[in-house]
Amino acid sequence: MTRSIIAIIVGIALLCSTTTAGGKEPLYVVNGERATGIGHIPQEDIESIDMLPADEQTIALWGADASEGVIVVRLRYDTPAKFLHEGEDNYSDYIASKVKWGEQMEVARVSLRIKILPDGNVAITEVLQATSRQLLNRVMRAIKESPKWQAAMRNGEAIESYHLVNIQLPKGEELPTERGVILL
Repeated sequence: MTRSIIAIIVGIALLCSTTTAGGKEPLYVVNGERATGIGHIPQEDIESIDMLPADEQTIALWGADASEGVIVVRLRYDTPAKFLHEGEDNYSDYIASKVKWGEQMEVARVSLRIKILPDGNVAITEVLQATSRQLLNRVMRAIKESPKWQAAMRNGEAIESYHLVNIQLPKGEELPTERGVILL
């Protein structure tokens, strides 16, 4: 399935995920497991999406939770990639802890798309946002020096998968609001 078709299907699925007048959402099923949504899944990891209507057959199969329909998502992998290092399982938090960024330094944010390779190494595929070149360089260095992940698995074979890394430092601080001038 091409990326553009997947983007359209994901958009439709996200549109369908809005609460209906009755206050219910469709049921999400990801790789055979019930899920709360699919907004967190990178497009590259989605192999297919099927939307099942809220008919008798669907409700008989999935129960009353399917009364608004079912969105069935098949991922490229059976088991997602996992980052586990010394009790830390959140990769963004791990990388942030390795970056030296003093409290007196300006608030900065970096968002990256990364690829977890079959051998567990990480490759940066895209810089989505960087408000500071200095923070970006430090985050990239921390990623280069980070421990390996457990790769995603499909049919017993390690495969590549994609993830997002979002870091804002110093922690707990807000980015300043950009000011603009509106000309009439």
